[in-house]
Amino acid sequence: MRRRPGAGIRRARLVPGPGFDERARITDRAIPAAAIESDVGAGSAVFWRDGFDCRPGRARRATDRAVDVGFFESERRRSREYVRRAARYPDDWFARLVGIENKPDLGTPGDLLRQLRLDASLAVFDEVILTTESYVTGAHLNRIPEEVGVWRFDPDTGDREVVRDPRPLSPDSTGVEPVEYHSLHTDVALVSPAEKRTARLRLAERAYGKGWRAYDLPGCANARVDADGRPVCAHFGRVVDPGSECGADCPAFEAADPPELDRDGLRESRTGWIADPPGAVRRQSGLDRFV
Repeated sequence: MRRRPGAGIRRARLVPGPGFDERARITDRAIPAAAIESDVGAGSAVFWRDGFDCRPGRARRATDRAVDVGFFESERRRSREYVRRAARYPDDWFARLVGIENKPDLGTPGDLLRQLRLDASLAVFDEVILTTESYVTGAHLNRIPEEVGVWRFDPDTGDREVVRDPRPLSPDSTGVEPVEYHSLHTDVALVSPAEKRTARLRLAERAYGKGWRAYDLPGCANARVDADGRPVCAHFGRVVDPGSECGADCPAFEAADPPELDRDGLRESRTGWIADPPGAVRRQSGLDRFV
C-alpha cells in the first residue's frame, strides 16, 4: 500500500466485542500490531528476532514496546534476549470500527471529499460518518459518497441530527485504494483482506491506547470541565474545541493552568477500560535485560 489505510480520519470509534474485558485485563496501553502478529507465543521463550517476519528495526521497536506495556515477558540467556507472551490476545475484543471525519465547515471542504471516497473504497472501517456544524444541503449529500453517514452536531447545545445513516462497508473483502489521479482516469491499488486486518488492528489498538477525551485542556482562566470531561468556556458558556477555538487569538483568553481532570478515573467509570490492570504490573519485567 502506498499509504496507511485509514489515514486522515480524525477519530476512530471502537465498539467492544465479546473479548473486550479480556483485552482490558492485559494492559491499559496500546500493544504494537507487529507484536500481536508475531510468532512469539505464551509457551517457550524465543530469541526476540526469530519471532518476527519484518525488518530488524521494526522488530526491535515492537519487542521493546511489548515488554514495556506488559504483553511480552523478557529474560536473558547468555547475553541474548528471549521473549514470550504474558497473556493470550483475544481476537474478538472489538466488534466494529467506525471512522468519524469531523469537518465543522462544509463550505471549505479541502481534501475532505477525496478522503471520504478513499474511506468508502478502501473499507478498512465498518462504517464511516461525517460530522459537521454546517447546514447540510442536497448538493452536499450528492457530493459525499453514499456509503458515508452524515451527522449535524450543534456544539452549543450538544444536539445531534442524523442527516443520513451510514451504509455498512466490507472490511473482510479486498479494498480499492486510489493512488494517482489523472484527468481521465485514476490509478488504483488493490489492498488484500490481510493488509486490512493489520490496519484495523493498528487502528483499534491506537484508539484504545490513546484514550478517552484525549485532547489537551486549554490553559485559560475561563476553562472549565463538565461532568463528561468536556472542555467548557465560562466566558462563552458552552463546550469548546481546544484545538481550534482556544489560545491567544481568542478575545477572552487569560493564560492560566489548565483545569484538573481525572481522565483515567472518568474513563474507567464510563467504559470497560481498566486503568493499570493486573497484567500491567509486568511492564517493568524487561528492564533487567539491560543490566
